[in-house]
Amino acid sequence: MAELNFFDNYVLMAITEEIVPQASFFRDRYFPTGAEDIFAADKVLTEYMKGDRKMACFVAPRVGDIPVDRRGYEIHEYQPAYIAPSRLLTLDDLRKRGFGEALFNGSTPAERAAKLQLKDLSELDVRIARREEWMAVQTMINNGCTIQEYLDANTVGESRIIKFYDNATEHTYTVANKWDTASGDIFGDVQAMCTMLSNRGLPAADLVLGTDTASAILDNEKVQKLLDKNSGIIIGEIRQQLSPYPGVVYMGTLNFGGFMLNLISVNETFVNDNNVTEKYFPATSAMVTAPGCGHMMYGQISQIDYGATDYKTYAAKRVSKFVLDQDKDTRKLRLGARPLAAPKNYCPYIYAANVVG
Repeated sequence: MAELNFFDNYVLMAITEEIVPQASFFRDRYFPTGAEDIFAADKVLTEYMKGDRKMACFVAPRVGDIPVDRRGYEIHEYQPAYIAPSRLLTLDDLRKRGFGEALFNGSTPAERAAKLQLKDLSELDVRIARREEWMAVQTMINNGCTIQEYLDANTVGESRIIKFYDNATEHTYTVANKWDTASGDIFGDVQAMCTMLSNRGLPAADLVLGTDTASAILDNEKVQKLLDKNSGIIIGEIRQQLSPYPGVVYMGTLNFGGFMLNLISVNETFVNDNNVTEKYFPATSAMVTAPGCGHMMYGQISQIDYGATDYKTYAAKRVSKFVLDQDKDTRKLRLGARPLAAPKNYCPYIYAANVVG
């Protein structure tokens, strides 16, 4: 009976596809990936058009018709950044007992290697997912993101800036007065943000809140009065509940001038390149948008697989690779991805910074 080789790349790719993906709020809710978003090319194409709100003309009977121009749309070509975390598998790793492993379970080095491979691939996938989450948030906040490349773990390489629109202010809103002050106008500001989207023919469904902003809304006297069932005004409901995403709380719904929005408090964190814990979404910010406003796209990865002599190209979200260093008696497992978070329409989110504090 033939023995399965866990170091063949088709086996590694099969293992990778079976890994349960890390739950990521911004990536999953606002930047889902469809079959058309995985490109068999080094570069990906993004396209979007502005909303059309023009009316049809009245036509005189003898004229017949009035030609209407087709709406133009923009196509941009981007080369997604390359992400490739790896992990070494040494002789010491195969000999020592793993975390949570029984002291006398009789595992052979080959069995332990297979278990470590699955564990390592899962942990590498989680790290890539965190970077994708960061890219999604940065795209919504900054209209793009800055890609800082590294030559090794400590050496900084080139820096690339990805921007999706020339006008960097059409996706932002500035409040006149902070929401945690007596003169703050939460309902007026959020309604104005929703109107900016509706004027482009885009939906407004979610109000994403930083933790401080969410607390300010709950403490706001006007919000509390309007939510009182005896007020006679049906404005929504606050019923906080945990979500499937760590650090994300669904707070309920509120009506902002006819725009019924889901209130979502986000407290997701990550450890940045300087080993400092940081929030994905600023605590004092707010954003109006809708699910599926963007998509996470992926470019292809070309590599020479273990035991091969020629390049092979993979079009997938994740591409695994096994590397053997016979001189140092080490094995290395690498997981690669080339993601790009891109909007589907022109400015499908309105971001407001420092609305409290």
